Amino acid sequence: QLQASGGGLVQAGESLRLSCATSGNIFSVNAAGWYRQAPGKQRELVAVITTSGTTNYADSVKGRFTISRANGNTLLLQMNSLKSEDTAIYYCNKKPPGSAYWGQGTQVTVSS
Repeated sequence: QLQASGGGLVQAGESLRLSCATSGNIFSVNAAGWYRQAPGKQRELVAVITTSGTTNYADSVKGRFTISRANGNTLLLQMNSLKSEDTAIYYCNKKPPGSAYWGQGTQVTVSS
């Protein structure tokens, strides 16, 4: 399993940085993504980074979130200008996601 960390309770407009570290090379040999699941909604992909470093974002977070890799085995998500609709549990995984890699995620709560 992959364990995301860095979530918390923040006010709208503030920032958080999520991280996901692994001892293996899953993030260096696969495209990697950050996913989130809000209460009552399906899990969605919010950001992807390919092995070559190309990034893509969901329209809802474009311009506010930045996905990156660090040290080859750590996945990061910088989240700026957070909105209440960003409230969700955030997960890291490869893309396409592997079922064995889903961890508990990290809760992000944005108060308005």
